Amino acid sequence: MAMLASLFISRVALSVFMFGFVIFSLTHQQHKKQITTFFKHPLLWGMSLLFLLPFISGLWSINKEAWLDVVRVKLPLLLLPFAFATPFQFSKKEYKLLAYFSILLVCAGSAWSIFQYLNNIQEVNAGYLQAKSLCTPLEKDRVRFSWMVAVAAWMSGYLFFKNKQRFRWLYLVAAAWLIIYLHILAVRTGIISFYLAMIVTAVYFIFKKRSSRYSLLLISSIIILPLIAYFALPSFQNRMKYLFYEFGYFKEAHYLPGGNDAMRVISIKAGWNILKENPVTGVGFGDIQKAANNFYEKEYPQMQQGDNILPSSEWMLYGAGTGILGFIIFTTIMLIPFFVKTRERLSWWIINTMAAFSFLFDIGLEVQMGVFIYTFVILCWWKWLSAEKM
Repeated sequence: MAMLASLFISRVALSVFMFGFVIFSLTHQQHKKQITTFFKHPLLWGMSLLFLLPFISGLWSINKEAWLDVVRVKLPLLLLPFAFATPFQFSKKEYKLLAYFSILLVCAGSAWSIFQYLNNIQEVNAGYLQAKSLCTPLEKDRVRFSWMVAVAAWMSGYLFFKNKQRFRWLYLVAAAWLIIYLHILAVRTGIISFYLAMIVTAVYFIFKKRSSRYSLLLISSIIILPLIAYFALPSFQNRMKYLFYEFGYFKEAHYLPGGNDAMRVISIKAGWNILKENPVTGVGFGDIQKAANNFYEKEYPQMQQGDNILPSSEWMLYGAGTGILGFIIFTTIMLIPFFVKTRERLSWWIINTMAAFSFLFDIGLEVQMGVFIYTFVILCWWKWLSAEKM
């Protein structure tokens, strides 16, 4: 709980509590069992490869300072999977408390964000026509926070159907609030992750449960919710208008100063170019930015300095940094969870689908909060669903 709360406090607090958790996971006498568990489960050692690949690329990275920054940020990808291999197991009640606390934190964060929005609503809505967004927690990291909102909204609905408690309607209230907020925030990563979860659930009910009632309800919601949001929420409507305006640029990978999606497509194009020119080893994680800048200078000489970004896809980053083998290994790691046996396949598939998608057009593993959120959420669900039923 302290680690989750520290997300909303500071990066330093997050680092302190995270390493405290790792140390705590070693305070037992069954170290051999912990090591065996780590290497027994592909999910754990596979996730650690996401650290080891960039680490090994230091052998051919020229910019050691940039490489060290990458290694420092990705270190939890090595430490947290090993920490979760500990024989220690939370009780069913403790896992539920952790779920309640995480939903409460996200709801509180979204309420704070809405308060900021209401204080300057006209200006913020106008900003959505210029690729801007409303202020969010996590030090204004709206991409990561939107993903947390999508996960919390889905988890609230999950707990509503899984529990028969007297006050379970509170989960439904939380889910409704977070879904509304998600559309007000209108960040693509969170929005699409949320709808992907609904699509996966609908497909599951159609082919596994043979339930036309629930699948029809979900499919209808996928169609109706965006329409309601477009006509009822100015921020969502303005975001859609900006996307339509920018579509012509990113479709052809044309440069648009300050353009969000157009620049993402160009950056992914840069990553692909780096991979093609360095297919065996890549350029090393320390030199990806320099290689991307060289591509921008050659292909887009009119580009403004502030638009020189890393390739906006983890797939492209691992390919650019470690070559075709790195690209293949990253893809394999994203697929491993779907072959991991858990007590509830649907919820496990949903959370991993949301995570894998978030890396397709985003670089969440290049920032401290993104690394922690991904590892902590996935590993908590694995530990929970591997232990006992809800």
